[in-house]
This record gives sequence, structure tokens and C-alpha cells, in this order.
Amino acid sequence: MTTPKDSAEKALEVERFFGTEILFGAAGPEAAQKRPMTLEDVRAWVDDCKKCRLHEGRTNIVFGEGSPSARLVFVGEGPGADEDREGRPFIGRAGKMLTRIIENVLNLTREDVYIANIVKCRPPGNRNPQADECAMCMPYLTAQLEVIRPEVIVTLGSVATHNLLNTKTPIGRLRGTFHQWGNTRLMPTYHTAYLLRNPAEKRKVYDDMLMVKDALGL
Repeated sequence: MTTPKDSAEKALEVERFFGTEILFGAAGPEAAQKRPMTLEDVRAWVDDCKKCRLHEGRTNIVFGEGSPSARLVFVGEGPGADEDREGRPFIGRAGKMLTRIIENVLNLTREDVYIANIVKCRPPGNRNPQADECAMCMPYLTAQLEVIRPEVIVTLGSVATHNLLNTKTPIGRLRGTFHQWGNTRLMPTYHTAYLLRNPAEKRKVYDDMLMVKDALGL
């Protein structure tokens, strides 16, 4: 589980970049707030990032999209070929399934939620992002989540789940119940790309989303 100390350390990295003290939820009330941080600030921080090897093959940074005040955030692992080409998250086959889940199960639109990934650049051959690549990108995602302050985070797949919960427990044992990321409830579930290969598991994701729907009072 992510601890307040972990989040505070990541917040300090953001503060060092901007040269100002920015109040994050985990940083504590003693932090001096000069102005609210925005997603545009975080996007500027990410701009042309070359912190890890993934930048070498990217076409576009895939920052994330959706409502800056979303009550619900979906986090995947990394962009695929379609996402890399367009610079938008979850727009391929797996993205279309996620859109159907958002619209048909949660009765929301993509504009109501926020969608992002653990890493902002496409891993070669759509492989899973490696541990060091995730570590380099996590402060960006942490900053996005701190700005949005969602009520619920849904992690899609093992990579997103393991990185946000700091665990190696199989996702099959984690899904189906809420966990905590700081003060935010987090629901792990299977990635929609996995559902394309294993359609029999759709019922489990459906059940997970019903729990999210109930938690948000939708």
C-alpha cells in the first residue's frame, strides 16, 4: 500500500521541479500553498520527458484525458500502437471495451471520468513496462491523481495495480474488494485487453464495476 511518506516524497519532486511549494493531500497541512496545481502544470512537467528508454521509440506522449474534476479515474499500464499514434489513452480495441464499460455499466461518458496510464510512452512491441520505467513515470501519475483528487481509482491489470498498491499479490486475489491509495478507494480489476483474450472473465469486471457504481452512488 502506498504510504503518506511515499506520496509526500513524490510531491516534493514536483515541488523541486516547479520551484514552489505545492500543497498535496499527503504532504501535510504544514506545506505552503502558493496556488492550486493544475493538470496543465503536470503536462508541462511531462513535456518531452526523456527520463527512461521508452522515449526513444515514441511518436507521442500519452498524458491522459478526461475531466480534471473526475470522481473516478481509470489507470492502465501503458499506451499501445493506436494510443502512441494519436496521443490519447485507450482508443484501440481495449479502449473501445473500456468505453462500453463506462457507458453501459456506470452510465457515464469518457468525459465524466479521467483515463491515464502508469507510463506515458509506448513500450516496444506493447510489452509490459519494466519496473524502472514505471518508477520514472510514477511521479507524473501521482501528480495527476493529486490534482484530480478522485473518490475512486480503478486500476486495470496487474502493472497498474501492483505499482499503485506496492504489492506483488496476483490481481485475481486483489480484485473484487476496495483497497486504499492514500485517502482514495482503489478497485483493482482485469485489463480490458485481457478480457479480449479471456471473455469468460467479463463477469468479474462487471461485478467490480457494480461495486464502483455503488460506491459513487451512481
